[in-house]
Amino acid sequence: MKINQPYPEEFKIEAVKQITERGHKVAEVSSRIGVSQHSLYKWIKVYGVPKPERQAQASQAEELRRLKAELKRVTEERDIPKKGRSVLCQAVRVKYAFIKRHEQQHSVRRMCKVMQVHPSGYYAWKAEPQSPRAKDDQRLTGLLKQAWLESGGVYGYRKLTLDMRDLGERCGKHRVARLLKLEGLRSQTGYRRRPGTRGGKPAVVAPNHLQRQFTTTEPNQSWVTDITYIRTHEGWLYLAVVVDLFSRQVVGWSMGSRIDTSLVLDALLMALWRRQPHQPVMVHSDQGCQFTGHEWQTFLRDHNLVSSMSRRGNCHDNAVAESFFQLLKRERIRRQIYATRNDARADVFNYIEMFYNPKRRHGTAGGTSPVEFERRHSQRLTGV
Repeated sequence: MKINQPYPEEFKIEAVKQITERGHKVAEVSSRIGVSQHSLYKWIKVYGVPKPERQAQASQAEELRRLKAELKRVTEERDIPKKGRSVLCQAVRVKYAFIKRHEQQHSVRRMCKVMQVHPSGYYAWKAEPQSPRAKDDQRLTGLLKQAWLESGGVYGYRKLTLDMRDLGERCGKHRVARLLKLEGLRSQTGYRRRPGTRGGKPAVVAPNHLQRQFTTTEPNQSWVTDITYIRTHEGWLYLAVVVDLFSRQVVGWSMGSRIDTSLVLDALLMALWRRQPHQPVMVHSDQGCQFTGHEWQTFLRDHNLVSSMSRRGNCHDNAVAESFFQLLKRERIRRQIYATRNDARADVFNYIEMFYNPKRRHGTAGGTSPVEFERRHSQRLTGV
């Protein structure tokens, strides 16, 4: 993934909405988000299309999709008989075998229509009947359940094997153990409570390099990242953020309807695109599945980033990200009712890029906004 790329389309759309829908001036938006007015005017031409025109474009797009679907249907109905010419007059089971071989290429229902067979018959054929061994296992399982209940639920596979042999069944203890395990039946092993589990084992777990050192002396030394949920009437909207510990500025974010690795990678990609760090940066996260996968770890290695993770189930190790989410929900989200994900997306963009980063005073930043805190730090270094 390259970081030297144009502004993300999501960023452009939400920036245009601040002008066309929220009434902010172009110069004000330009100064707050650090984009030239010329670029904003170009974005308005592309993304600020009036609603009637958008509706006309949407109607044209819908018609185009319909025509493409119709073309695909006609093409398949033309091509399927070419491939299956040799089986059109064959027995039904031969037609079923042809459909199974080509179900990754064509719709099953469309092939059934061309082959003049019913889909329910195909699926019944596809679900193969039980083998004699499976039927015998089912019968033996019934006997094992009965014997286990008669023992008061205390017998294990060894004693139940002896019971089966008394009944004249020829079965080994390993087969009995397998059938009991499938049914979730086990012996009484004592009064001590069996230890529970805390979920599956993560693929990759990095050490906690951050160690709750939430104060840094320079930008781009340590970033923290996390995911939160935003409720809308349309469903959940998921927000991933990347926060620089130096100024508490949100340097990367991404929103979507799916909570997957792509969500957090897009947020980290935005952070890299905006900051362009020249030295290794520590990226701290929790042990969520989005961060413990090989795709996330490979991205970190490829972009000179050092992985750090909180201890499992310890939210205090990632307190800065949790603190930002608390501010966002207290100051904005809980005061709103979002009808759609787009409404929530626009409001979160407004809070982060139009208020929190450039305007909101932060105690850790000396009572200034994160952007102003970094600007003053840069002036001190350059002596301007």
